[in-house]
Amino acid sequence: MASSAIRSLGRLNPTTTALFVCDMQEAFKKSIQYFPEIVTNTVRMVEAAKLLQMRIVVTEQYPKGLGHTVDELKSAMPESTTYFDKTLFSMCIPTVMDSSCYSSTASSEKLTDVVLTGIESHVCVLQTTLDLIEKDINVHIAADCVSSRSLIDRKFGLDRLMQTGAFISTSESLILQLCKDAKHPAFRSLQKLILNPTLDTALLSNIEDMRVKKD
Repeated sequence: MASSAIRSLGRLNPTTTALFVCDMQEAFKKSIQYFPEIVTNTVRMVEAAKLLQMRIVVTEQYPKGLGHTVDELKSAMPESTTYFDKTLFSMCIPTVMDSSCYSSTASSEKLTDVVLTGIESHVCVLQTTLDLIEKDINVHIAADCVSSRSLIDRKFGLDRLMQTGAFISTSESLILQLCKDAKHPAFRSLQKLILNPTLDTALLSNIEDMRVKKD
């Protein structure tokens, strides 16, 4: 009973949590709203995941046509990172599900939670979330690390994600949830990552106000 209550609160443990980075590729640089900002915000999630020794999963949607993960993210990734090619919108492809990043290994406990970043909020991020929740995995969306081609799609994508039972949070909040204690050995390094506020991606923009200004 206690275990069920803890899961419903969305508590995070680095040893049972993976960071999923969805399709942040070269071809999307000019079309995704606030792409540079969500990349920068995601980089600090990657740096935090490395400090906390978390599993990291990175996918690329049809890289032959859409290019590979942007250099800013690639340079932050561990050298051992595997980049999973896919055409399915969801990240939950067989190669990911069968990988040691997802599966339980000798050095890591069974995965219970995923922190999800990437694009697009209303397509690949949403469909990955649906698949993970169906597999009894809690999903935590870093709202400042996801976007879409239109702000309306992003807004209603986030609404839909909340309706599925995903936890909507921010990169800073997630980093500190994973850390839990200022006495954590990695806290000083994590503190440096969040010293500056997350880059603004207009998450608080009011669609009705935008509509009035346009008219």
